[in-house]
Amino acid sequence: MICRIVSGEIPSKRVHEDELAIAFHDVAPVAPVHILVVPRAHVAKLADLTDQRLGGHLLQVAREVAAGAGVADSFRIVVNNGDRAGQSVWHLHLHVLGGRDFAWPPG
Repeated sequence: MICRIVSGEIPSKRVHEDELAIAFHDVAPVAPVHILVVPRAHVAKLADLTDQRLGGHLLQVAREVAAGAGVADSFRIVVNNGDRAGQSVWHLHLHVLGGRDFAWPPG
């Protein structure tokens, strides 16, 4: 499904777009700020990511979209990797969450 969002086949409320990544609002948010940051290239999960430049870029985009959403000083990034970690969409995506208090441990 994320590949279809990246291609524009499925509309999304984008907040960032460049040659390597896009970021858009999650359709089922769990926090006041819930933005997904995804690579344009299909990478199924974090364990499959071998491009250090792309990994660093995704983190920088996450920082930028958090700032743009007004939560630069307090946000959480979540990446689920594999079935047992709760991954249900098989395209790497970083959840940028903010705008409320979070508990620890997270799960």
